[in-house]
Amino acid sequence: MKSVEVNSERRRFLTTTASVVGGAGALATTIPFVSTLTPSAKAKAIGAPVEADIDDLEVGERKIVKWRGKPVWILRRDDAAIDELSELDDDVKDPASNTEQQPFYARNEYRSQRAEYLIVLGICTHLGCSPVYARKGEGEAHRLGADWKGGFFCPCHGSRFDLAGRVFKGVPAPSNLVVPPHQYLSDTRVLIGDDSAVVQS
Repeated sequence: MKSVEVNSERRRFLTTTASVVGGAGALATTIPFVSTLTPSAKAKAIGAPVEADIDDLEVGERKIVKWRGKPVWILRRDDAAIDELSELDDDVKDPASNTEQQPFYARNEYRSQRAEYLIVLGICTHLGCSPVYARKGEGEAHRLGADWKGGFFCPCHGSRFDLAGRVFKGVPAPSNLVVPPHQYLSDTRVLIGDDSAVVQS
């Protein structure tokens, strides 16, 4: 029987080459897979904070902006509407906003940083419908009774919220409208989706 001479250097070279080529192939296969896990520019834009100009918002008016595909309502309240909120404490489920649905700076009687402005997600906490803005003495108000002081009404299932987004007792919605994170950039601009500059006192 003839003995076969083993060239160890050649064997080492072939093993190293095969390892390098195999590793490069595995890396080339992994890169496209990993890139699918990173969010696209469109996805990042959807989740990004949104600036809203409130300079042109008249008293009693509501502005709607989109953040993360959801409607955010910005309502400018007058002094009378603000004063009437305390009169409804016995009629709403969570008058002091004890349920965690707002940042720390909105845990007050107005549910806002500035009493003049209410900023909430325009989504009913019952089944995700979008309530209508029912001003005192206008539109849907006739269906809500003579003592209706203004607020939001969900025609789908009858849930009602006051001008602080607090839910009334005896309706399907279990909790107040959600206050999104936000901060004021100036007297006329608000940033929805980022409250990193708000300091807890």
